[in-house]
Amino acid sequence: MKKQLTATVIKHSSEKTVKVEVVRRWKHPVYKKTITRRKNYLTHCEIKVKPGDKVIIEQIKPISRKKRWQIIKNI
Repeated sequence: MKKQLTATVIKHSSEKTVKVEVVRRWKHPVYKKTITRRKNYLTHCEIKVKPGDKVIIEQIKPISRKKRWQIIKNI
């Protein structure tokens, strides 16, 4: 099964490339503080999306040097 993540669209870079941000949150085991980590991915996009949209991305074989994710659907 391929890895899937929920992300937010940040920027519509070129014709079929979109930059998305994945936010991970978890509680620290000792200090009980919520930790937030953000990571940006370049994704292949065949559907219409605009900045601010929530999307589901799926890992695929490499399309280019930096593109290894594809947008499956808009939430």
